[in-house]
Amino acid sequence: MADPRVVRCAIYTRTSSDENLGQDYNSLAAQRDACAAFILSQKSEGWVRTTNIYEDGGYSGGSLDRPALRQLLADMAAGQLDIIVVYKIDRLTRSLRDFARLSELLDRQGASFVAVTQQFNTASSMGRLTLNILLTFAQFEREVTGDRIRDKMAASARQGIWMGGRPALGYDAPQKKLVVNPGEAEIVRHIFQRFVELQSMGELRKDLERCGIVSKHRVFREGVETGGNKFSWHPLRTILTNPVYAGMIRHKEQLYPGRHEAIIDPAQFAKVQDLVQKVADREKEKRERAYPSLLRGIIFDTDGGRLCPVHTNRRTRKYQYYVTGSLITRVTRRKLTNHKHKMRFSAPELDKFVVNLLARHFRDRDWVTSNVPTASRLHVTLRNAAALADELHGQLRRNTNLIRDMVRRIELDKITIRISIDRTWLYERLDVRLPRKAPPFAASAIEVVFNGHKLRTGNEVRVVFEPKDALPEPDHRMVREILRAIRWFNELATGRYATIMELAEAENCCPALISNRVRLAFLAPDIVEAILTGTQPSSLTISSLRRACPLPLPWEQQRNQLLGRSRATNEGHQGVGQPPLAPATQPQ
Repeated sequence: MADPRVVRCAIYTRTSSDENLGQDYNSLAAQRDACAAFILSQKSEGWVRTTNIYEDGGYSGGSLDRPALRQLLADMAAGQLDIIVVYKIDRLTRSLRDFARLSELLDRQGASFVAVTQQFNTASSMGRLTLNILLTFAQFEREVTGDRIRDKMAASARQGIWMGGRPALGYDAPQKKLVVNPGEAEIVRHIFQRFVELQSMGELRKDLERCGIVSKHRVFREGVETGGNKFSWHPLRTILTNPVYAGMIRHKEQLYPGRHEAIIDPAQFAKVQDLVQKVADREKEKRERAYPSLLRGIIFDTDGGRLCPVHTNRRTRKYQYYVTGSLITRVTRRKLTNHKHKMRFSAPELDKFVVNLLARHFRDRDWVTSNVPTASRLHVTLRNAAALADELHGQLRRNTNLIRDMVRRIELDKITIRISIDRTWLYERLDVRLPRKAPPFAASAIEVVFNGHKLRTGNEVRVVFEPKDALPEPDHRMVREILRAIRWFNELATGRYATIMELAEAENCCPALISNRVRLAFLAPDIVEAILTGTQPSSLTISSLRRACPLPLPWEQQRNQLLGRSRATNEGHQGVGQPPLAPATQPQ
């Protein structure tokens, strides 16, 4: 008789709590021994225990995010085992959804699992029914346990009992009860008093740094030490808004009188809360003035994700963007991967485009009459719409709430921008008088849709929104770059500076920069005129112009490099608003 095939068995053990793991014989060891004995009893079937150990001590069964389980699944995918042996099915998972995922993985790899205390055969329909019933009760038990814990925490809070965790600065918890630490309590009182005097979180942080006051020093049972660091903005705000210092216990949104001693008088604590809110509002207003974002809170992508305003600093310049929220928040890699559209737009350009687009529509007689019931007061409606367009242009200079009051939502697709205007607000602003028995409108918003186009510039793909009838505007940075190159060349040609080194010393810049950029003085005349009139292709930006330096002297090569087409093509197919120019003398 032929020997049965070898069946490689891996033992997996888990406990939800890590309290007894330090004992010589703990729950993990008991589970492991029971599983090993069961594998030994199946020796005649060819079962062999693998040498790898898969143990998760102190991990909940409600999640698959466990290190030993991840390693077990990786080994299974590598074909290193055939059967997973567990003490009970709830050691593997307590979630029906997670078990479905595990079952799919096992079937895909041709593997299976066994629970040594719950004998059933998952190959039959009755066995699968039994398994599903067991998992349902395991998940029910987990949910009931969670409800009991939450109810106990709520009841403890109502009784004023501290519910555990790390004690705040100013308190110790020797017997799991908050006890005032006299030395730290003085620091807490100093923080509250100085905040009332300074009324600034930044000044308070500097004051504490000058006084040498640092965060609470903690030593854990494992010997790990934390704390003793300078205070930053967030920990300071946490201290100033923590109701524990006023003798209160917070549970969710409710406050209850606590059993511990208060460090701060409740009246002073309430005063500080009002001051914290006022300081936060003042700082927010200051940020919005420094970095105005007209579309904050109303701009989204097609996945429903909010585009958030951010800014970066480069030397003395600040660059503002709207970016997909998942790119700036701490999310898991899985969520970031599933987010289809990761976008970034220049905030000033997008603000300007939205304002100009709305203003153009309000000045468009056909659009106004097709979207607004004008009746016999057409001239009044058109006059008010033109006045609203003029007021919109001021939004780029005055950060008011006009845009946010008018626009409900702005949605950006790959190349489409969709603006939803509040119909009721617009009618009131334009002084539209509707008949008393006017039928209700099909939609409460008026949509303005505009399609842009994708543009590849080097390694970057940009979405460009350009109305066909928009007036061209020169890029003043490119104009300044060209004028500077001409000035440098003239100063060298006239002998005012004998060498580039002398010129660089006078300009307080690097000689290599002058050598790199001075050839812009010999830029082809048609390219110069296009830049001066703002009719250059969208691909020609200040960045692409600088990257192209040092430019070749032949104009034909310059056109190929900067415009991506030859002079002949350029003459046969001019850009929008780009007139053909007479040839000029080329530098030798």
